[in-house]
Amino acid sequence: MYVLDNSKLNNKLRVSTMVKALLLTLCLTSSYAFAADKIGLGVPATEAQITAWDIDIRPDGKGLPLGSGSALDGEGAYVQKCASCHGDFAEGVGRYPALAGGLDSLASQHPVKTVGSYWPYASTVFDYVRRAMPYGHAQSLTNDEVYGITAYILYSSYIIEDDFVLDQNTLPEVEMPNKDGFISDTRPDTPPKTVCMSNCFAKAPVVVGKAKQIDVTPDEEPSAEGSVVVAEASSQKGEAVFAGQCMACHAVAQGENKFGPSLHNIVGQKVASVAGFGNYSAAIKLSDALWTEDNLKQFLSDPQEFMPGTTMPYGGLQDASELESLIAYLKKNTADK
Repeated sequence: MYVLDNSKLNNKLRVSTMVKALLLTLCLTSSYAFAADKIGLGVPATEAQITAWDIDIRPDGKGLPLGSGSALDGEGAYVQKCASCHGDFAEGVGRYPALAGGLDSLASQHPVKTVGSYWPYASTVFDYVRRAMPYGHAQSLTNDEVYGITAYILYSSYIIEDDFVLDQNTLPEVEMPNKDGFISDTRPDTPPKTVCMSNCFAKAPVVVGKAKQIDVTPDEEPSAEGSVVVAEASSQKGEAVFAGQCMACHAVAQGENKFGPSLHNIVGQKVASVAGFGNYSAAIKLSDALWTEDNLKQFLSDPQEFMPGTTMPYGGLQDASELESLIAYLKKNTADK
């Protein structure tokens, strides 16, 4: 009498099935490779499909689409689709980057890189806005909207006038402040044959700055001399805060009014008293306060709470250290000598 061993039979069936599946996979792979190579799969891309992907714009403006717009045209689209992150005047909101300001700051200890201060070509501003913005809804803007928003950003950095119309012809002609700030890298792709390992300097290196001078590692118990260093560092840090948060609307030079009044000699000055500036809100005009350091800190941290009814479009500076540094900068750089 013979007894059937089911476990061995099942194992043989499983192995046989796996072998067949493997052979089938190899056959199909070979067939697909043969079909792709000899028969051809897919269809040639149409001109319309290529055009849809080919949206890059070169620095010389090649690739710019039909359309036009000025800062006046683009203000509405900017406020609706860009201002929540970049501010009504391109000054930046929270940790989102500023798009304007920072002019002449690139060579300082606290460079502020914005479209206005850093970008070398206006055409690539258009390219980036059309390709990647608004955040989460990329390529949803019309060409006219992109021209208008680009114009508004450039206008916010005082590069063009508000009624200057950008289009295929005029946009490449716009000269950016940092157009000569980039150079071609002519270094060879291969490493040098010899690398200096000792006595590499004709002159000994000179230390031009230390961390404590820019308030990176402040002294816990500064001496009288150390206090001067810390104050200087605070003022330097305040310059960067001013460039990133205030420069789009204010200047520190006497008599230079922008969207907002000049901040020259502002500490201790009576509210709404800057000569030549006539665009104060009613709430500001009615105030008889002085811009003491404490009042400035309260106003800059929350303009609406300190001065209800003010039309200053600013969300407030919440960082206490940045507030202190900004006040130090204004005291040092705007006071009458």
